[in-house]
Amino acid sequence: MAGGWSRDGAVGEQIEASINDELARLKARRAPVGESLTHCAECEEPIPEARRRALPGVKLCIDCVTERDRRAAPRGGINRRGSKDSQLK
Repeated sequence: MAGGWSRDGAVGEQIEASINDELARLKARRAPVGESLTHCAECEEPIPEARRRALPGVKLCIDCVTERDRRAAPRGGINRRGSKDSQLK
């Protein structure tokens, strides 16, 4: 059922596209692979053995990962495809 000027199924398509975008974003942020570093690639502090065992392929210490995540660019909201509803807010 479409509302206004949208075609039938447009709302479902928008929801599906949003879900696919989020899944693609999460897949791009995969766990590290390969051999873990003994020292952080950014600050050169030692990476604890427990962290290296828990996350094979880890390259950054906890402090650097936390800082990187804090600086991460904010992503758009749920209704970010320029629909009529998002323009009315």
